[in-house]
Amino acid sequence: EFCSSLAGSMLLEVFLVLGTVIIYFLLTKKKEETLPFKEGWWGKGQKPDTEEDTTIRPFKVETTEEELSDLFRRLDQARFTEPLENSCFHYGTNSVYLRKVVSYWKNQFNWKKQVEVLNKYPQFRTKIQGIDIHFVHVKPPCLPEGQSAKPLLMVHGWPGSFYEFYKIIPLLTDPASHGLSDEHIFEVVCPSIPGYGFSEAPHKQVCQTGKEKWTCSFFRNLNIAFTGRILHSQKCNWNLCNGVCHVKGLHLNLASVTNMGFTHVLSVLLGRYLPGLFGFQEEDVRRMFPFLEKGLYRILLESGYAHIQATKPDTVGCGLNDSPVGLAAYILEKFSTWTDLEFRNLEDGGLDRKFNLDDLLTNIMIYWVSGCIVSSMRFYKENLQKGLGTQKHERLTVQVPTGIASFPNEVMHTPQAWAQKKYTNIVSFHFMPRGGHFAALEEPQLLAEDILQFVGKVEKEQLWRKK
Repeated sequence: EFCSSLAGSMLLEVFLVLGTVIIYFLLTKKKEETLPFKEGWWGKGQKPDTEEDTTIRPFKVETTEEELSDLFRRLDQARFTEPLENSCFHYGTNSVYLRKVVSYWKNQFNWKKQVEVLNKYPQFRTKIQGIDIHFVHVKPPCLPEGQSAKPLLMVHGWPGSFYEFYKIIPLLTDPASHGLSDEHIFEVVCPSIPGYGFSEAPHKQVCQTGKEKWTCSFFRNLNIAFTGRILHSQKCNWNLCNGVCHVKGLHLNLASVTNMGFTHVLSVLLGRYLPGLFGFQEEDVRRMFPFLEKGLYRILLESGYAHIQATKPDTVGCGLNDSPVGLAAYILEKFSTWTDLEFRNLEDGGLDRKFNLDDLLTNIMIYWVSGCIVSSMRFYKENLQKGLGTQKHERLTVQVPTGIASFPNEVMHTPQAWAQKKYTNIVSFHFMPRGGHFAALEEPQLLAEDILQFVGKVEKEQLWRKK
């Protein structure tokens, strides 16, 4: 009798939840909206009356001896604070390990050699909306007869750079030479986001537009003869893919969802016990629950940087722009924790397990020699100072065919059921076997394979024609 009563109670609870969800969807269904697009002007002063010179100019990374001498002087004068015993990376970058990094930086790291590595791929700059935008443009070394290269735009995030893609570029432009299918061969463009690396920073506040609209408007105007691009982004909502970027497909290795609704809250509360009701797979449950530990606490512990950068980026940025050691500590901590949270338990942050110091220091040097750390951090201020999920572009859905490579060691997991609310045409969602946030640098083979299969699905089914 008790079991029968319990079963009836559970059944009633399920019907109540289902009824609530159905009512929620009926009441909140809205007409499809689009966001109007307007060109901006981010150069100094007023926009001139004359037409902008959009000539594409060759670019090479160069560093003077004076810049290197200044760097070594600052490294020599660095002051370190001893870490707490057995604190590893729980308090941030461990200074015992940081000393080793600085020693390598001074005595073994060869920046001039890395400059040659950076310059092995063709680089360019062009003026867009008043500022210089830098990008790498790599064409396939050879194409089978009758085959054309597919344009692929690859966009980095913070605290990365265009260099993150240097290991994956050859896998995409010459897949056959790397054991991959050559059914799809790509022509790859890797821009530096405005204010990052060798792209000039905007001289005006852009908070009224939102960073996706702002960034996408630049990439829309990269005047390369590309039609029907495939876009891969490390992390972005890319709301404007529908009308601004003119892409055939969008591939992500982190699908963030900022507009959380009633069903999301319900799924957090009940998804562990009724996963099928909310579209959760077994792997979703493993990655998400217990939610207090794997969701809320993680965000609270690991999002301090975002709060600083979304409120007062220039204050902390002044220190980072003045100290190469401070800059390294700030960036290395993210490459540790965002690669694997368990690396916080190691004195070296696990950095040597997934990366080599030459690659890590090359990324840091791009920030140092360009002096872009402050403008890169402002990205958060421009996007978040009005609040999360408050802007119109955040409420819009992305309708272009979307592929998501979900890597297990991301700080926060987004299940397909959540992503589907934002990206309404997900044609490929894969739980990747290993890897974290910096997938292109850490697991280039896995990411390349996922991009290749996604493009195959988009092309085969011609999904972009189905509206």
